[in-house]
Amino acid sequence: MESLRERYGHKICTIDELIALVGRFPRTEKVVMCHGTFDVVHPGHLRHLLYAKTKGQLLVASLTADQHIQKGEMRPHVPQDLRAANLAAYEMVDYVLIDVNPTPLENLRRLQPDAFVKGYEYTSGEMHPKTREEYEVVTSYGGEMIFSPGDFVLSSSKLISLAPPDLKHEKLVSVMERHNISFSDLRATVKSMSGLKVNVLGDTIVDSYTRCSMIGGQTKTPTISVLYERVEHFVGGAGIVAKHLRAAGANVTFQTLLGSDELGSFALRDLESAGVVVEAQVDASRPTTDKNSIVVDDYRLLKVDRLDNRPIGEDLVARFSAGCAASNADLQVFSDFRHGIFHQGSITRLVNSIPAGRFRVADSQVASRWGNIADFQHFDLITPNEREARFSLGDQDSNVRSLASKLYEVAKCKVLMLKLGARGVMTYTQANPTDLSGWFHLDALTESVIDLVGAGDAMLAYAGLALKSSGSPAQAAIVGSVAAAMECEFDGNVPIVNVDVIDRLSRLEREVNFTA
Repeated sequence: MESLRERYGHKICTIDELIALVGRFPRTEKVVMCHGTFDVVHPGHLRHLLYAKTKGQLLVASLTADQHIQKGEMRPHVPQDLRAANLAAYEMVDYVLIDVNPTPLENLRRLQPDAFVKGYEYTSGEMHPKTREEYEVVTSYGGEMIFSPGDFVLSSSKLISLAPPDLKHEKLVSVMERHNISFSDLRATVKSMSGLKVNVLGDTIVDSYTRCSMIGGQTKTPTISVLYERVEHFVGGAGIVAKHLRAAGANVTFQTLLGSDELGSFALRDLESAGVVVEAQVDASRPTTDKNSIVVDDYRLLKVDRLDNRPIGEDLVARFSAGCAASNADLQVFSDFRHGIFHQGSITRLVNSIPAGRFRVADSQVASRWGNIADFQHFDLITPNEREARFSLGDQDSNVRSLASKLYEVAKCKVLMLKLGARGVMTYTQANPTDLSGWFHLDALTESVIDLVGAGDAMLAYAGLALKSSGSPAQAAIVGSVAAAMECEFDGNVPIVNVDVIDRLSRLEREVNFTA
């Protein structure tokens, strides 16, 4: 099915292309220009555009580029490419311009439209200083500033605050078009990940679920009484990262630390049965990390952790460093949960042990403990979530786009994927925010949510492999998002298999093409 961009893309111009098309002021055909965010186009916008069209022969709709929109935590909801295509689809709009500047002043000076039409709300009271600047630019060359009638309400913010639009498929298509990616490319990338050699170093966690049913409360004390039914164990932490990588087709060696106990033996058996080659160091003085959720009638009543977060000693640091140095892996993955392996004294040595030229991926899930994703400097890919990024930077106030940009610069990574939970993932690939290809946002691609545990681990594994295989941050973000969405549909940590990812990509293709 033909997309909006394919059908109406001829109307979307750069400022240089637009000047060449309409000529310079004064001109034969009168050019009228409007400017706004146009995040969600509603009837007020349409009436404004229709009114502006009556003031000339050619209507130019100018919209603010994504990086200059600071109205809300996740604004704009609609990325600039899609906003431009939406406007171009309207008959009254002749040309669309994505303004890469923070204000329309520069393009007003260059294009010199015959008329610049603003909303009526800008006339209330004394003229706003920014509107005054626009007025002075337009009138300086002989243009006219026009304000639309007072019943035209242009703001989308109140409408959006009622119910943010569900545009996950539209945003996906927009990113794919911008980066010239097809669903065939994505499926080919997933297939090409098979056979890659990966060395994983990180903390093994056993996620336990103690299933109970409610009996009731005590009459004398506020104590809840439950009936034990069964307990289930899943390998989590860096262990599930290794299992995801193996399920994706990679050949995986896993360096980790286990206790000399029953759960350590369970983790070893489970990993080896999944096809992971385990190089475990056993420390009899500490338990295998266990995070036990007490689940009552599908409600997580309590979590009881059994762990020892003491930093590992010099002998273990040396063994893990030697294992990284000796590996012939294509990728080195550091999966840090701050349960002993990674600490202030070990990180530099472990990072320095990675052979030059090896592809390096890191995740540091340490927001509830002391740790910092920015400790992993100059990595090819890092995948923190928002809380971990804020913890790392000591920044609780910035919007997520600014937060991602700051962390990208501090960590000096090549690609940053900032995980935003139900809000998807924001990907940065370069520090210059004025380059429109340097960052993009994808909404979460979940179909149903049963258990959020492990979604970030699935993204780390699949995004890392896809980035190494394709070299495309956009492909990596999409493949990683699909794997993360699929993980949310299972109770407990379940490795995501490559053929299932390929099937999900095919289903997504049918959905976006309305052929499902």
